[in-house]
Amino acid sequence: MNNVKKNKCQVCGHKLFEKPLLIYENMPRAAQFLPDSSTISDDRGICLEIFQCSGCGLVQLNNPPVPYFREVIRAAAISEEMKTFRGGQFTDFIRQFSLLGKKVVEIGCGRGEFLSIIAQCGVDAYGIEYSEDSVALCIRNGLKVTKGFIQSAADRLDDAPFDAFFILNFLEHLPDPSSTLRGISNNLSNGAVGLVEVPNFDMILRNRLFSEFISDHLFYFNRENLCTALQLNGFEVIECHEVWHDYILSAVVKKRERLALSDFDEYRNKLKREIEAYIQLYPARKVAVWGAGHQALAVLALTGLTGKIRYVVDSAPFKQGKYTPATHIPIVSPDALAVDPVDAVIVMAASYSDEVARIIRQQFNGQISIAIIGDFGLETAQ
Repeated sequence: MNNVKKNKCQVCGHKLFEKPLLIYENMPRAAQFLPDSSTISDDRGICLEIFQCSGCGLVQLNNPPVPYFREVIRAAAISEEMKTFRGGQFTDFIRQFSLLGKKVVEIGCGRGEFLSIIAQCGVDAYGIEYSEDSVALCIRNGLKVTKGFIQSAADRLDDAPFDAFFILNFLEHLPDPSSTLRGISNNLSNGAVGLVEVPNFDMILRNRLFSEFISDHLFYFNRENLCTALQLNGFEVIECHEVWHDYILSAVVKKRERLALSDFDEYRNKLKREIEAYIQLYPARKVAVWGAGHQALAVLALTGLTGKIRYVVDSAPFKQGKYTPATHIPIVSPDALAVDPVDAVIVMAASYSDEVARIIRQQFNGQISIAIIGDFGLETAQ
């Protein structure tokens, strides 16, 4: 990675505030670089510049990533308390989403510390890890792990698609977390779920933990902007809460699916049949429509009423004397109902429809039949 300074948020693309929040001089150049007697003379501290996005508010470093950012190194996994916590957490997650026997993947599985626990929970567990040594160790331990790193939306995993994924305290290390999240999404089956965890910046702020800033962690997510990052990159956030003594933000997510709007067409076709049947009750071109708002204009076009409606009534003077777009039906004032009478009016005035129907009844004393487009189709007004 180059050392060119960035002025935009690497998640949402908005500009960073011009001045850094903090500048830390003489900081360790990497959390995993511990000099020994042969390298200590060459060790130099670095300057950390800590900025905030003016858009989503995400706090982030304006420094290049550490050389090993693609690799996961977990000292915390040695803790017996952490192992017990993860066992219960993974079991609950798998039970909640009925994942027994399903394919799941851990993105950045390190040496298999957590993947081995996941595999014991009754799922078909896979891992992806960049470190060759870690991959080799995982394989020796009987885990299904491949070498790799998701850095773009186009990246494909050999065993995809997966029904669930885990990415645990890894996202904050990545220089382009949005591309990685989109890549993960594209390797999931429809309806897949995931567990995304990062260090909890809300807790860091509460406790003024100034020492939490380190060159390995490029991003410092709070609950709000973690959810924003996930939502911008293909996921719905089911829940997001603090875990592990509040040090970790844990988000449960679901892959966003394309909306199914076939019922819109079903309703349109139903309404078209009802309108046509209503018009046929009266002599040709003896039915008018009241309403030239955007909904009425769309109904006229989508139900094919050109040539079947005498005119469209609207109370707005600036619409009168013109024509409906696409369907080219003349728009007239309410006075037309008296000078050029019709037998029936279909009211398409949205929330004003009941008021319009009352006006027609009062002025014409039942001489004009009235129908209203309501929530459930065409309704005959009494």
